[in-house]
Amino acid sequence: MTYATSIVRDYARQELAPAPGAAGPQVEAVTRLYFNPSLEASFTFVPGTMALILLLVSAMLTSITIAREKETGTMEVLLVSPMRQGPVILGKIVPYFLLSFVNALVILGLGVWVLGMPLRGSLALLLLETLLYIFVALALGVFISTRSSTQQGAMLFSILSLLLPTVMLSGFLFPLESMPAPLRAVSHLIPARYYISILKGIMIKGQGLRDLWRETATLMALAAGLLLLAFGSLKNRLE
Repeated sequence: MTYATSIVRDYARQELAPAPGAAGPQVEAVTRLYFNPSLEASFTFVPGTMALILLLVSAMLTSITIAREKETGTMEVLLVSPMRQGPVILGKIVPYFLLSFVNALVILGLGVWVLGMPLRGSLALLLLETLLYIFVALALGVFISTRSSTQQGAMLFSILSLLLPTVMLSGFLFPLESMPAPLRAVSHLIPARYYISILKGIMIKGQGLRDLWRETATLMALAAGLLLLAFGSLKNRLE
């Protein structure tokens, strides 16, 4: 802002300088905030908190639950039974899918009715994007569980790979534009980065799928890739 104001001031002095004794035109730089003019903190913290809570509830609890089944030996019994891998994993993640969606509804209600968050876009699109993000988090939890043999290992891996990167590299607390290029590159692997952009776009800016299709497509690609890695790891472990 200071840099832009200096440019305007120099332009006014050099190009619009009036003749001696005459009053010339004046140029004044005025700062305008488009989407959060009152600087409400909830506009930043509600989307970031929602993304963080949904990721931790979905991914961490799923990874711990499946790791516990593997630790007790019941997961291997299920996987070698005539039942396919898909229904087994689906039965493990459905409860956390529903729990996470209820959490999302509660956070949205508190954000809109208590903290004054606007909802300028489509509520249906917001809920569909939330379901997609929850599915990505569940797929991430399943993948973590396939790489961990104990509950403690799954919890530690979840905290190190989910909590800190989500807080630091998702745009929740620090602008991505101000980060070094290597950190910005790593942030493309953080699902919360895209979900926070979707939440802000729908709730604050009133954007639709036409504006947010890139973030949506990226979340779909992350979900598909994580599921393929998870199922591949389970199969390899049994062999």
